[in-house]
This record gives sequence, structure tokens and C-alpha cells, in this order.
Amino acid sequence: MRRVIVEYAKLTRDILDMLIDKYPDGYDYEDIISFKNAKGETVKAVELRTEDTVYLVKVSSKLENAMEEYAEDEDYFDDNDDFDVNVPDDED
Repeated sequence: MRRVIVEYAKLTRDILDMLIDKYPDGYDYEDIISFKNAKGETVKAVELRTEDTVYLVKVSSKLENAMEEYAEDEDYFDDNDDFDVNVPDDED
């Protein structure tokens, strides 16, 4: 299985949908896993699994807010400049 670490700025609509489905009331302390990345830094994340991929979504206050806002208004994703996927290629 492929393992992908996802930071807040790299969230996609699909990942947000999976987060809302798995954690409709938000995630709790027991949902958070900790691990060391390649640089030896401790990372805290919540896990999402698909048939072929395990997503480890880094935990942050911005993530919690994004989940709440997106659950209430799906246009939040398109209207939010925080996500890299919303930046046109010519602005990188």
C-alpha cells in the first residue's frame, strides 16, 4: 500500500470529503497518530485509507477549521487561497 503524508496546503476536495465522512464530528485525541518523518521530526496526523493508499493528514488548527467550514459550505474549498491546488499554474 502506498503511504502519502498530506499537509494542510495540499488538501484536495477528495481528501476533505473522506475526512468529513470518517470524522463527521471532528477527530478526537485517540484518532491522532504520531510518527517520525524522514528528518526525524515528530508528526501528528489522522489516517485515511482507500483501497490502495493510506493518507496521513497532518493535524493542525487550520485543518480543523477547514473541515468545519467545508462541511457547512463546499464552496469553501474553491474560495480558499490556502490550498495550493487553487493557485493557477502561471502564479507559482
